[in-house]
Amino acid sequence: MNPPPEIHDDADALAKEIVARVGPDIRLALPLGLGKANTVANALTRLAERDGAIRLEIFTALTLERPDPGSELGRRFIGPARDRLFGAYPGLRYTELLRAGAVPDNITVHEFFFLAGNWIGSETQQRNYITANYTHALPYLAERRPNVIAQLLAHEGGARYSLSCNTDISADLIAMRARGAIDFLMVGELNDELPFMPGPAAEIDRGEVDLLLDDPATRFELFSALKQPVSLADHAIGLHVARLIPDGGTLQIGIGAIGDAVAAALGERHRDPGRFRQILRASPFAAKSPMDETAAFETGLYAVTEMLVEGLLELFEAGIIRREAQGAKMHAAFFVDCRNFYRRLREMPRDRRAEIAMTPVSFTNELYGDEAGKRAARRDARFVNAAMKATALGGVVSDVTRNGRIVSGVGGQYNFVAQAHALESGRSIITLPSTRRSGGKLESNIVWDHPHETVPRHLRDIVVTEYGVADLRGKPDAEAVTAMIAIADSRFQDGILRRAKVAGKVPADWQIPPGFRVNTPRTLENWLQPWRDEGLLPRFPLGTDMTEVEQDLAVALDRVKMAGGAWRELAGLALRGARPGHDPQEAACLSRMGLAGSAGMKERLMAWIVRGALRRAGGPHASASSSDGS
Repeated sequence: MNPPPEIHDDADALAKEIVARVGPDIRLALPLGLGKANTVANALTRLAERDGAIRLEIFTALTLERPDPGSELGRRFIGPARDRLFGAYPGLRYTELLRAGAVPDNITVHEFFFLAGNWIGSETQQRNYITANYTHALPYLAERRPNVIAQLLAHEGGARYSLSCNTDISADLIAMRARGAIDFLMVGELNDELPFMPGPAAEIDRGEVDLLLDDPATRFELFSALKQPVSLADHAIGLHVARLIPDGGTLQIGIGAIGDAVAAALGERHRDPGRFRQILRASPFAAKSPMDETAAFETGLYAVTEMLVEGLLELFEAGIIRREAQGAKMHAAFFVDCRNFYRRLREMPRDRRAEIAMTPVSFTNELYGDEAGKRAARRDARFVNAAMKATALGGVVSDVTRNGRIVSGVGGQYNFVAQAHALESGRSIITLPSTRRSGGKLESNIVWDHPHETVPRHLRDIVVTEYGVADLRGKPDAEAVTAMIAIADSRFQDGILRRAKVAGKVPADWQIPPGFRVNTPRTLENWLQPWRDEGLLPRFPLGTDMTEVEQDLAVALDRVKMAGGAWRELAGLALRGARPGHDPQEAACLSRMGLAGSAGMKERLMAWIVRGALRRAGGPHASASSSDGS
């Protein structure tokens, strides 16, 4: 047994002790996302700012930041509720320096996954970004010989700590240190809000920690991810995906509106299979699903996922995820979600919490190591991941723009796609809305080509939009292209078809069947709005920290964001909002934004735009039917 850690209650003194032990060349590894020891990292950054002889190189991913909206409307929405919606979460000093363009020459920050869109405009971070599959981050990091690991830890007052939200790479690093393959100073920071996750990979002896920050004054609120409104298009994707999940199988889903929609659809299928089938039978779209799994879950699912999200926790608590495999009903490598998610985990009985095994990403994302056991456990696997764009030949774009700017990162998506192909009866399911608006312009997310593919077309499998399912695995190119056209928005189908014909991928005389010509937001709304009116398909199926008024505003401001800088779009919203009306909910929304009784012309124009967006969204408690805003 190693001696217990040296405990500090002053972060600045602890930072000086770190330098005293490892020297002025600090190669600091911080866990992905929630598990960063922010107070320790900030103290080290401040020390390096003051002392140019210290070189601080930081390796991490998914730096969480509370939003600082650039628009006036965004500031009015977020400002009064920032702590309630995102937690009183302290920012990381290195992000402040990056935002200000004031990073000293002796500090460098490398990430292998960005918070989506956060650093797309930063040349520094674009240059320092490291492209890596999640499972490759460990060897890449090990090659750089980190000498300090700083991580948040959970505790229950006993002789052990929990890595809790981030076993992902940390557990493997600790194991490497134990066998002498690497050496570093393990620095912990206690946080009372972090759920203590038990289990062999998550729990560590106190002696594994060299230095510990134990200061009640710095035990900050955890970052809370804001739930996004689930549109009718998202719900349609969720319904299509839910019929692809066999009872007794294996599930992985991610965070975001589509992940929430998938969880909600699986819950509806389990609660009321008859109604679930009724909704699907009413679909007007002609694309045929390769599977028709619509029964309640008798055996239940097993989940193996890099990211534990509230949708999976909801399915676990509903008894849908209940098939045990390799000692747990769910294996996950990290988590970050909303405050309700953390509370549910903290309040869950310990023996129940133990059925969720936090484990390294090398376990969740790969088949290597106990391959026979993993193959037996991961039967009928369905790995569900979101994308930005997909090509007509089945390539998937999830992390990078056409000009090479990194939006987020590969993460584990490629790992799960490859794993789906390696597993007998495994399938990869890529989800994406068929369209998006950028700068007020409507674009198709199904495109002919893209210069940067996250998942290459030779690993094509299942792609799902709101208009149905395209089964591409093992299909000739002609069949793949026509299947993708069948789930594209009808306003863009002809353009894709022309490119396919020029490339000789479909016969020159092939025409799009009439049944595939109805893929429009209006058709979608006619299908699903009646079910929403009956109380199904809510905007926030897993709940939200937003008030009712804020929920309406979230939908409306998303409309404004989709309009972007397009003056014609914004003028249309303003004209709609300038019309007289006395809706109490509209008045409450304007009051929440500080725009009630606006005096100046600028504020009156903002009020009209907000009111117009509320009306364009279908009024209070409605939701956009499609990502294109139509």
